[in-house]
Amino acid sequence: MPRDLAEIPSVEVISRAAVMLMSAAAEHVGLAEPPRVDLDEARRLITALAGLVTAAAEDLGPHAGPLRDGLQALQRAFREASEVPDAPGAGPGEKYTGPVY
Repeated sequence: MPRDLAEIPSVEVISRAAVMLMSAAAEHVGLAEPPRVDLDEARRLITALAGLVTAAAEDLGPHAGPLRDGLQALQRAFREASEVPDAPGAGPGEKYTGPVY
């Protein structure tokens, strides 16, 4: 039986949304098998993930650290997949997280 959305804690809703964004971004960066790279899509997804994780960090408690780590890994993977990497601070989501090297 499906759960009523009102019964799901906000941390769980935010975490699920973040994991969905993270999974989709990973696929578009080429981390899935077989690799499919679409950096335009990956940029949008990573930026949305960065905004969500940054805005909700204080409410995520112990979930914030792993989500931030996953986000940074995606930002680095995006930089590595780019033929011409963005300048530090100009990569996807870096306006929310700061530069990722």
